[in-house]
Amino acid sequence: MIHTYVNSELSLFSYEILGLVGPTGAGAHDLLQMARRGRMLDWAGESQYYVEPKRLAKLGYLKARVEPGKTRQRTVYTLTDKGFEALSKWAMTPVRFTPVKSELLLRLLIADLVGEATTRESITTIRDDISELFTRLQESEERAQLLPTRTKYLLLVFGFLRRLLDLHLEFVDDLERELAPDKRPGSRRTPP
Repeated sequence: MIHTYVNSELSLFSYEILGLVGPTGAGAHDLLQMARRGRMLDWAGESQYYVEPKRLAKLGYLKARVEPGKTRQRTVYTLTDKGFEALSKWAMTPVRFTPVKSELLLRLLIADLVGEATTRESITTIRDDISELFTRLQESEERAQLLPTRTKYLLLVFGFLRRLLDLHLEFVDDLERELAPDKRPGSRRTPP
């Protein structure tokens, strides 16, 4: 787990949890559902959405309270003053580029081992996945309207994610051309 230089107890994921809990609070299951809906921003294992809030509560960044749930009691977390302070201090630090984890790029890494035809065929399937992600983004944009204090910021995030998906589609188009069967190694095509 990579920790920030502001606070050795908190990782980037810790700050994500504090931000998702936000001003109104959330249960661990709520946090997991938010991440799953967004999917593009879900980079932690499922269990971490249950473990990390407990850890943050033990450290005093979150306060835990028990509420009735649909079938049993559930723990709801809210930010403490210490949690707000940690977010405020972290928000003043320089932003660093987060390492990229991409199956698409990994497929290119192994293209020389498995063959260009296999790689070309498999990478084009990402278009269906991207289509579904565009649908999820639309739904997220609609839900963002229900959070007036966060709407502006959420829409900015979703706009970035739309552009990221567009970039992926452009990249797949480029790869299809570059890995076409008649393409000779080392030669570059002129873009249309």
